Amino acid sequence: MRRLTAVVCLLGAMILPAHAAEVAVLDWRAALMNTQSAQASLNSLEGQIGNQQREAQNLGNELQQRLQNEGDTMAQSQRESLISELQQKGGRFEQLRQEVMQAQQRSEQQFLEDAESKLEQAVAQVLERHGIDVLVEPQGVLHSGVDLPNVTDEVTQIFNTLN
Repeated sequence: MRRLTAVVCLLGAMILPAHAAEVAVLDWRAALMNTQSAQASLNSLEGQIGNQQREAQNLGNELQQRLQNEGDTMAQSQRESLISELQQKGGRFEQLRQEVMQAQQRSEQQFLEDAESKLEQAVAQVLERHGIDVLVEPQGVLHSGVDLPNVTDEVTQIFNTLN
C-alpha cells in the first residue's frame, strides 16, 4: 500500500504543473526619466529656470572667489562693505535657489501626473507580453538565486510609443 501511495504521489507530481511565478524587476523611475517625454519636460524646465540657475551659480562663484582673493588683503572698511554686499547677494542667491527648487518640484509633479496612465499602460503591456506575475523594484530585491529579468528599458520603449 505504501508503495502504491508513493507511485501515485510521484505520478501526480509529474502530471501537475509546478506553479512558479514569473518575477521581473522594474525601476519605474528610470523607465520614466529615460522617456522622450521626460527629456522634453527637462528641456522645458531648463528654458524656464535656466537664467535663474545661471544667475545663482554665478553669484555663488563670485561670492566664493571674492572672499578667497580679497578677504585677507582688504582694509577693515572694505571688508565690512564686502560683507554687506555678500549678505545682499547671499540673500538673492537663496531666493533664486528656492525659486529653482520650487519650479523643479512643480515640473516633476506635473510630469508624473501626466505620465501615470501611460506608464500603467506600458507596464500592463510588458506584464502581458512576458507573462509576469510579480513585478518588483530593484531596491526591493534583497536576494535572488537567479538573475531576474529587468523590464525597465522595455517599459521606456513602449511608453515612448504611446500617445
